[in-house]
Amino acid sequence: MQRRAFLISAATLVAVPQLGLAADPAPERVFYSPGVVETALAEGKVVFLDFWASWCSTCAAQDRVMAALKAQNPAYAQKVTFITVDWDDYGRAPIARDLNIPRRSTLVALQGDTELGRIVAGTARDDIKALMDKALNAAR
Repeated sequence: MQRRAFLISAATLVAVPQLGLAADPAPERVFYSPGVVETALAEGKVVFLDFWASWCSTCAAQDRVMAALKAQNPAYAQKVTFITVDWDDYGRAPIARDLNIPRRSTLVALQGDTELGRIVAGTARDDIKALMDKALNAAR
């Protein structure tokens, strides 16, 4: 009986995304393109970079945490510029090299020429919240 329940659950997990029923945890995702970070920083904005890959399970876990935190506190999205850097497209680009980004699933908060902090492959809610709070406090 447990095997049947497992097989039904597994089939559901496979079918739901293909039906388009799975929600993107970051539907408001703004993707990086060359110049967008520099422009935002020059305008005095605090930038929160998410070095992400669609196939990365750690990135997905980070997305879920950030989406929940943004839902709890809309000021994050209102005052901080969140930019997703697609690792497959820009993992070897100047943006990643200049910031010494070691891998996808790296989160970095920037203000002007200053790095406010970073998380590499971390998914702990408290750590991500602390970095987002640091960015939010710098944006005020």
